[in-house]
Amino acid sequence: MDIASKVVLPQQHQLKGEVKQKNALADGRSRRVLQDIGNLLTERAPEGKKQASEVDVALAANGVALKRGVAGKAVPDQRKAIDKPKPETKAVISYDESDQETKHVSRNLSREGSSRKDGKAFSSVLTARSKAACGITDKPKDPISDIDAADIDNELAVVEYVDDIYKFYKLTEDEGRVHDYMDAQPEINEKMRSILVDWLTEVHRKFQLMPETLYLTLNIVDRFLSREVVPRRELQLVGISSMLIACKYEEIWAPEVNDFVCISDNAYVREQVLVMEKAILRKLEWHLTVPTLYVFLVRYIKASVPSDKEMENMAFFLAELGLVQYPTIILYPPSLIAASAVYAARCTLEKSPPWSESLKHYTGYSEGQLRDCAQTLVIYQCLAAKSKLKAVYRKFSNPDRCAVALVAPAKSLMPDSS
Repeated sequence: MDIASKVVLPQQHQLKGEVKQKNALADGRSRRVLQDIGNLLTERAPEGKKQASEVDVALAANGVALKRGVAGKAVPDQRKAIDKPKPETKAVISYDESDQETKHVSRNLSREGSSRKDGKAFSSVLTARSKAACGITDKPKDPISDIDAADIDNELAVVEYVDDIYKFYKLTEDEGRVHDYMDAQPEINEKMRSILVDWLTEVHRKFQLMPETLYLTLNIVDRFLSREVVPRRELQLVGISSMLIACKYEEIWAPEVNDFVCISDNAYVREQVLVMEKAILRKLEWHLTVPTLYVFLVRYIKASVPSDKEMENMAFFLAELGLVQYPTIILYPPSLIAASAVYAARCTLEKSPPWSESLKHYTGYSEGQLRDCAQTLVIYQCLAAKSKLKAVYRKFSNPDRCAVALVAPAKSLMPDSS
């Protein structure tokens, strides 16, 4: 039997199909048109397969049941099963037969698709207006810069370990930090300590020592004073002995003992310096590897992208002003002072933004956490020109330091601006 004969309706069912044509068409119009489910053919079905009957069933599910007559007209019939057709008719959907129905379905689908698209766009507009009315804006976050990318080939930068190193510094900075010790020192007060730090800053500059040496020197002084009662007459001796230790730890060519005796105007002899050096090392248990303010400062300056010499010197200027003042090193940990110095420097030089996502990532501090300490540093900056302790101010007034001490303080961090 010819397979094509299976899809043509017998003659006795044609009258019933014609009687129910109006109802079927009405039902088809009242139903919602589905999306394209593969029920539109644009090429002839291969012989030997039941392609035509499958297409008719798919169209019937869409509300338009087609039966193919000899005259080529499509007669809707949804309820009747398809009987065996006459053998002379082949199950073929020609382009002419399906063209009208295809256009009808395509028009409905295109109208539905455009309405959905418009609806989605309108919803997004409403959402955006609602957020704007509530003050909610989707501002893109600043990307976090990879500040170590340029040092990937520098073995001394230890790029593979630098993040872990600084995490360790943050965890252990309290071990090298000092707390309030002035009450335990009967002959020493905050002013005397500030005078000593100012003088050591000048000595450090005259000896042209590494910056790390100054920060380690002051750390050793404060840690020793927090553990040992020192008479007033020996305070300067503690200072030069601490710098001698720091020089041996940080410098390639450290100054000799006689150099420190000479710069102290022979107030002490060589033996006294050596005895004090041993006393300090014993009291500190030779614990000299501590995360000072300097190690945090260089890292945070590097994270201040873009950075330049003026920005670097301004951050060091503010940090060293803070080191001179006893309350600063008591109230704040070294990492916070370093981050606040960078933040205050960016505000002073009007860098935008004052605090970026990269700085927040690498420092671990938000802008709100730094504001109090940064305001304190700016106050010291305002008083530096008129202060009697001018070592730091003179140091950073030099053109070699970009004369950052002469720059006006940040107005946004002044106490009356908040």
